[in-house]
Amino acid sequence: MKAKDVYSFEIEGMTCASCAGRVEKTLKGIDGLTDASVNLANETAKVSGAAPASALQAALDTAGYPARTETFSLTIEGMTCASCVGRVEKALIALPGVLEASVNLASETATVTVLAGSVNLIDLSAATRAIGYPAKVRETATEDQPDHKAEEITHLRRMTLLATLLTLPVFVLEMGSHVIPAIHHWIAMNIGMQNNWLIQFALTTIVLAWPGINFYRKGFPALFKGTPDMNSLVAVGTSAAWSFSVVATFLPGLLPAGTHNVYYEAAAVIVTLILLGRFLEARAKGRTGEAIRKLIGLQAKTAHVAREGSVIEVPIAEIIVGDVIHVRPGEKIAVDGDVQHGASYVDESMITGEPVPVEKVEGAEVVGGTVNGTGALVFRATKVGGDTMLARIIRMVEEAQGAKLPVQDLVNKITTWFVPAVLLVAAVTVVTWLFLGPDPALTFALIAGVAVLIIACPCAMGLATPTSIMVGTGRAAEMGVLFRKGAALQTLHDATVVAVDKTGTLTAGRPELTDLETNSNFAADEVLRLAAAVEAQSEHPIAEAIVRAAQEKSLDLPTITSFNSLTGFGVEAQVEGKLLLIGADRLMDREGVALGDLAEAGSRFGQKGRSPLYVAIDGTAAAVIAVADPIKPSTPEAITALHELGLKVAMITGDNQGTADAIAFELGIDHVVAEVLPEGKVTALESLRLDGATIAFVGDGINDAPALAVADVGIAIGTGTDVAIESADVVLMSGDLRGVVNAFDVSQRTMRNIKQNLFWAFGYNTLLIPVAAGVLYPLNGMLLSPILAAGAMALSSVFVLSNALRLRWVKPVLKGDDRSAPPVTQLAAQPAE
Repeated sequence: MKAKDVYSFEIEGMTCASCAGRVEKTLKGIDGLTDASVNLANETAKVSGAAPASALQAALDTAGYPARTETFSLTIEGMTCASCVGRVEKALIALPGVLEASVNLASETATVTVLAGSVNLIDLSAATRAIGYPAKVRETATEDQPDHKAEEITHLRRMTLLATLLTLPVFVLEMGSHVIPAIHHWIAMNIGMQNNWLIQFALTTIVLAWPGINFYRKGFPALFKGTPDMNSLVAVGTSAAWSFSVVATFLPGLLPAGTHNVYYEAAAVIVTLILLGRFLEARAKGRTGEAIRKLIGLQAKTAHVAREGSVIEVPIAEIIVGDVIHVRPGEKIAVDGDVQHGASYVDESMITGEPVPVEKVEGAEVVGGTVNGTGALVFRATKVGGDTMLARIIRMVEEAQGAKLPVQDLVNKITTWFVPAVLLVAAVTVVTWLFLGPDPALTFALIAGVAVLIIACPCAMGLATPTSIMVGTGRAAEMGVLFRKGAALQTLHDATVVAVDKTGTLTAGRPELTDLETNSNFAADEVLRLAAAVEAQSEHPIAEAIVRAAQEKSLDLPTITSFNSLTGFGVEAQVEGKLLLIGADRLMDREGVALGDLAEAGSRFGQKGRSPLYVAIDGTAAAVIAVADPIKPSTPEAITALHELGLKVAMITGDNQGTADAIAFELGIDHVVAEVLPEGKVTALESLRLDGATIAFVGDGINDAPALAVADVGIAIGTGTDVAIESADVVLMSGDLRGVVNAFDVSQRTMRNIKQNLFWAFGYNTLLIPVAAGVLYPLNGMLLSPILAAGAMALSSVFVLSNALRLRWVKPVLKGDDRSAPPVTQLAAQPAE
């Protein structure tokens, strides 16, 4: 890596929060890296800096947490000499996460090994294509990269089953003898106690040395390095129980009288239960990343591209900007582009969360990953590979899922010292029981010490926050809410005021004809037809709104014979032999036109923030037309929902105070700041913050970018500009405020879920470590069995994961299928009373 890069990759062997902390510390110690963060839930690390990938791999191998790798095989076109080979290798190695690249000129192939998850085939082919050497996936490559999570789950299932089969006889032989006298007598008569212990020794040793071997391979080296982790606790606890039992079995004379007991079943059952917990945990972890897999699954694998006079099927990785792509009915759209020919309806629900298919005609934009309807389309590719909207969405979700919330910093500080503290507590527990415990003190000390070690494993602590983040942000993405920055999840939860831009956020973003009231002597459609014919001569936005209204009603516009613009007043024109005047009330006053009841209607429209225009025909007031930037149909519902969430709503706009006040009154907005320039929006946010409020700002335009950047949380409506989206912390793929409500709801639910998980994880350890140490024994004779401790420990992790997975079923608070204001054909054209 020559330049500063940010990328993620997969890591093996992390099982608890202390593992994650150790990996993070290792990565931050590598020269060239400026930052590193580790996500235990999806077993990845995100790094930024210029350290080579090989340095990361070596450091992690030394620490005992190797990075996963994967190998890609490509066919390279256009190479003619050794210098071509060198250029291709250099281009591939320059990609962040690439460990090595080997290019063979004779076979025209490249074999590339990367840190798993850091680079994909599209990245690799784009790198070689950029220097003039197009790449394809080698047709001889017969297998996809392995699914490491599926392999892990399968292995844990197999090991858990094996451990269970070996442990069950040990448990029955030992615990059955204590619980059921008949079994004790049968064993004594037919097997003998010594042989019974020998059988338990053999079976338990196999359990520890085969299914449970990883606890010792990882736990003891970490302990000897002075960086103990969860594996260390299990390794020390089970080894203590097994070693004591071995001495009691083979060298009983070394033990004090009355302590000749074996605890093989404790060691075997602990390993089995923890394996079971890890198996269930791995399955649950697999489900936390379901949203990303769904998004990746949306990508088309191939596309029909026009090349050299014919249409051929090519892999998506080989599509380049400018390619003309044919889409058949029912096919996925491969990449982003502009429609050249054809017409169809496209299902964009997987991108926007909106269920209604969107019409696509010539000139319309299409998005890769969406599904074509029954029509056929031909479009030109404008964005491919990592530049497509779907790729950007996947990248944003991955970054949000790998984020570390402020609350996680406290967890990390605690878990850094937690395992060493537990080892100290266990040692103190053993010593205390040896000196103060009843006879046989050694037995009590062993049971209590092992129970403390086993019950205190910090898995639940490490999983509490990242699993909720992964599931919450993934579900939000499915609802069309993208958290570009993971920390926004917590900040949004803390917000108390939602400040919104008016134009394009609360409103449709362009003027529309909202009302038309006529004198009883004139028909509404006739007035609209004549007025639109006149306004068709103007490019003013209000004139365009009147023309659009006539077009939506399919009215035929007559030809005008004269047109005169009256600066500051309006226009006059001759249409079909009639003299039309269109303008404000001052034009009517100047021309001596009596408005009558229409004046009251115009005043009413003005109070609602609409711009009234009067139409006079041959000197008689015929109608008043109201034009405004209409409020989106979804806006009132969204404002009400925000209030129900306990939030105050402020509107910041450059519009005039009267219009802003009218809209605020209609919607029930709490605070209005009007007539401000873009930089004035920043000042307005700062004034709102003076009261101690945490501000979320919602906008969609270039002029909103400064406010989006300054707000505690910037929320960009996805129909807005790229500048606004890049300045925001949260992006809404749909074009209205309902997404804001859903974003707040997901944030609040996720933070509540995190708090539940942390309460369980810390409360569990705070409560049960003293119980395991035996504080209740003097009161009621209760001493926690190491077996019960192992079961409780496994249950705590499964509980945290299961609780986080509940977020997968969060439903949108507000969901609708309308995408714009209702057409003017639905507006009532009523005569003035």
